[in-house]
Amino acid sequence: MRLLYVVQRYGDDIAGGAEQYCREIATRMRERGHRVDVLTTCAHSYTDWANAYPPGTTEESGVLVHRVPVAQTRPHRLFDELNSRMRHGRCPRPLEVQREWMRMQGPWAPELPQWLYRNATAYDAVVFVTYLYWTTWVGLRRIAGRVPTVLHPALHDEPSLRLSIFDQLHHLPDAIGVFTPEERELAQRRFRTRRPVEVVGIGTEVRRATPDAFRMHAGLGDDPYLLYVGRVDPSKGAAELIDFFVTYKARNPGRLRLVLLGQPVMEVPRRADVVVTGFVDPALRDSAISGALALAQPSYFESFSMVLTEAFAQGRPGLVQSRCDVLLGHARRSGAAIPYAGFAEFEAALEMLESRPGLADALGERGRAYVEAEYAWPVVLDRYERFLASVVTGSPARGDGGRGVPRSRGRRRLAGPGSGRRHPVAD
Repeated sequence: MRLLYVVQRYGDDIAGGAEQYCREIATRMRERGHRVDVLTTCAHSYTDWANAYPPGTTEESGVLVHRVPVAQTRPHRLFDELNSRMRHGRCPRPLEVQREWMRMQGPWAPELPQWLYRNATAYDAVVFVTYLYWTTWVGLRRIAGRVPTVLHPALHDEPSLRLSIFDQLHHLPDAIGVFTPEERELAQRRFRTRRPVEVVGIGTEVRRATPDAFRMHAGLGDDPYLLYVGRVDPSKGAAELIDFFVTYKARNPGRLRLVLLGQPVMEVPRRADVVVTGFVDPALRDSAISGALALAQPSYFESFSMVLTEAFAQGRPGLVQSRCDVLLGHARRSGAAIPYAGFAEFEAALEMLESRPGLADALGERGRAYVEAEYAWPVVLDRYERFLASVVTGSPARGDGGRGVPRSRGRRRLAGPGSGRRHPVAD
């Protein structure tokens, strides 16, 4: 198949979950013999969408990456005010105002839909990653009906999801690929789409690292530690996690530390038992996970949580926010994570892990078996290829109950690799 992925930003030094997924799936589908391109912007940071990469086409790990410039960086003050109104206000949200919000949400790159319109029909399928950004909102509307399309919405139950500007979006693609059963239920509940909605999952490398390298790097000695991986941001639940840990230590003195492996965007208390490392390379990250008592995942908003399945793959358990349906679902299906709601349950779970030697290892082995069965990369890629093939050929996908979705008029079967069709480049 010839595949084009459309994503708001792309690069091996970009840590966002959706962007990381897009990079992984694009590279691995290329390794399986498919012709894979990516269309993205020149932005690196989601906070302002400033151009950081040069425009044009480059080859990265065998994938052709086409970058178009962002026409305007995000105006922070105006956007913050409008975003607050869109997400939390009770006043009316006219569509014209929502469209302006979407443009400022960004990344606003007017050349992207033009590029899509010129080049999309050279691919067997065009795959859009995440529902939330302008690149998907305008791009999918631009080419729906001209070429088979797939949306990976990465949904979670957040205020933006309830905006009416997204009502049509989930009825446009030929199929929707979600990452968990909980995301599928949310998509069907929110949009009631008749398009096939298939659970494809996200792959994980099943491997074991050793903790020595990270312990030396972070100066931990042989102290036990609870690990958080990701941007240290209140919106990710990090502030609540730190508060809970500090309170726990006041009530349960000991050697346990909290390690925050990620870039802080908030003030972190200066304490000997709270260690901030910033981002580290993948090998050191695996080492950090392998030596943790457990991985803390306090986020209220997740569509999959790759870091949790990565912890399971390393044989480590999770301590997860139960008010997030996706995390609760992983905990119940795997038997490898302890869910908590509020401090009392957090304290009880952490005290149990500390006081019962071997419990964390036993839970972690359940997680490893869960990942091997459901989320090892070969398992996910086999499932994903079947899903895309059903979209390209127009055959019914399992997610629509066998009804199938009729093809748009005027659509034609596209040439595959070796057909002699010119491989598109960015103009």
